[in-house]
Amino acid sequence: MEPGMEELMPRLLPVGDCDLAEDFDPTVPPRTPQEDLKRVQIEAARCPDVVVAQIDPRKLKKKPTVNISISGCQPAPEGYSPTIKWQQQQVANFSAVRQSLNKHRNHWRSQHLDSNVTMPKSEDEEGWKKFCLGERVYSEIEALPDNENLGIDYMKVGFPPLLSIVSRMNQATVTSVLEYLISWFGEKKFTPELGRWLYALLACLEKPLLPEAHSLIRQLARRCSEVRALEESKNEEQISALNLIICLVSRYFDQRDLADEPS
Repeated sequence: MEPGMEELMPRLLPVGDCDLAEDFDPTVPPRTPQEDLKRVQIEAARCPDVVVAQIDPRKLKKKPTVNISISGCQPAPEGYSPTIKWQQQQVANFSAVRQSLNKHRNHWRSQHLDSNVTMPKSEDEEGWKKFCLGERVYSEIEALPDNENLGIDYMKVGFPPLLSIVSRMNQATVTSVLEYLISWFGEKKFTPELGRWLYALLACLEKPLLPEAHSLIRQLARRCSEVRALEESKNEEQISALNLIICLVSRYFDQRDLADEPS
């Protein structure tokens, strides 16, 4: 250490002149406070001035959990941009749904699920996709055999987001399922089954948003705007559903840069 550094870095454990036994051995337990301080000073002197950490580069290649983009949404097709009044009404309706859900959550959570309802584990991505969307949508099957006499087969058509189901989902599960469905939607078309679950999951999402949830809903709104812009048949019902999700993300969850502005 340079002489001038002593003034900037005073010793925290100064050891003055003291009578240490001639047989003092720093490797054995100290017998006096002076021996203890002396041994600490000796060990500190042996430490290198610079320590280089050994880092495994492979551990730095993990996919980040949060990837927040600042890019906006694509504008609605001409003639399909929602009015401010319509957006305000949707936000008010959505807020009422959330308040009702929170108020009655414990009641619905206590209700018994039907024997055919088995909720997947939180980490079961494929299981949740099939649970929410059904085999027909998930596997992209055009039609399934008519089983009217046997009742509805929810494994094939997907379970609806019943209050007795979503009330049992904690925030970690809500976020995970939202991520699974948004990932699926990233490469697939929009369907009514998907829309119902996205609305329900957004209704269960607590504010203030965690960074991961913030990134997910922004990704969702941008994907909705992409699908909406490519809608060739101009299906009003589908465009309205996409408008609704964009509206809720931008105006209820305060992502105003993604909002539709009337032309």
